[in-house]
Amino acid sequence: MGAECCRLEHEPSKQEEASYRRVLWTVLGVNAAMFAVEIGAGVAAGSASLQADALDFLGDAGNYAISLFVVGMALRHRAVAAFAKGATMGIFGLWVIAVTIWQAMHATLPEASTMGAVGLAALLANAASFGLLWAYRGGDANMRSAWICTRNDVLGNLAVLLAALGVFGTGAGWPDIIVAAIMAGLALQGAIVVLRQSLAELKSGKRGLYEKRAGWISDTS
Repeated sequence: MGAECCRLEHEPSKQEEASYRRVLWTVLGVNAAMFAVEIGAGVAAGSASLQADALDFLGDAGNYAISLFVVGMALRHRAVAAFAKGATMGIFGLWVIAVTIWQAMHATLPEASTMGAVGLAALLANAASFGLLWAYRGGDANMRSAWICTRNDVLGNLAVLLAALGVFGTGAGWPDIIVAAIMAGLALQGAIVVLRQSLAELKSGKRGLYEKRAGWISDTS
């Protein structure tokens, strides 16, 4: 409880904000580039997990762009942005579930070699982003949501590599389906965490605003 309260009241310094901006620009570029690579490879290979991972890169790029926009703003604005990102993560999770069901119904067989090669490249890209964002994992909902997105990506990339091995070893598409479902679960879990913290920060911000107004009225009366 104490750690949670400290997190809600944390206000990043100007130096921390400037450093965070540089990191966000870097991971934004990495995610945008990997989306372009992975979406093409996913469609060509017929892999649900690669396509899901590619859209996750796109969603993360958008989330990092939002984070850049609200850095330095009041806690309320950062919390609203984090809420929007959490909702986006949830929508992504539901979309992946729908794609997974479609792939299972059509029994598609993806190309294991393409899945493995692109999955490894995605893992390296996300591992680098994960390392850059590690220092901001305990920040406000806006900072924490960026770290959670990247954490989920690393886990998803490892799962894609396992799926590639599974498809190669079994000659069936079910490992790809299972991984896509896991990635959907990660997105939904991350969305819940971010939404809860952003709502708590919104309530905290409103409470602080009411206290300031009450103090102002008391001073002027």
